[in-house]
Amino acid sequence: MNTQPKLIIISAPSGCGKTTIVKRLLERNKNLIRSISYTTRKPREGEQGGRDYFFVSEKEFSDKKKQGFFLESASVFSCSYGTSRSFVMDHVSKGINVVLAIDVQGMKQLHQNCKEIPVVSIFIMPPSIEILRQRLESRMTETKQQIEDRLKIAKQEMAEKSLYDHVVVNQEVEQAVQEIEEIIK
Repeated sequence: MNTQPKLIIISAPSGCGKTTIVKRLLERNKNLIRSISYTTRKPREGEQGGRDYFFVSEKEFSDKKKQGFFLESASVFSCSYGTSRSFVMDHVSKGINVVLAIDVQGMKQLHQNCKEIPVVSIFIMPPSIEILRQRLESRMTETKQQIEDRLKIAKQEMAEKSLYDHVVVNQEVEQAVQEIEEIIK
């Protein structure tokens, strides 16, 4: 892979497999590290603080944002998410590529505010809206209304895929990971 460190932004609508793809990518590529986002949302079953997210209160998040702690931050589904500026800068300064699993709002902020580090942005698409619906329903973590809300947002996010350097359709996780590895190389 290229020796100049970069930020690898991976965005996808909720339910497209972003977390699974990033996990597999990190398992297979030891020269990558994932930036763990801060969030105000409650942990889902099986999630652990410090591994999946740093779960913080609204006040903690707000205080960190005021202090300039976040490289980017966004509000998604009534919860806040943010990326630690110092984590990213420390690792990039050591020559390590940093993977950010963030939404479209965050990607736009990084393209505007982070000109000193090369950025590769990748948008992951579902094969179809119907398959995305099935994936969301099979998670059994959202109500029917929440699924409808997520699908509505997904359509809005997919309409902005042209803002990204690359688009990968997640037909199957292994295929998506291989395509992303080729992009990073």
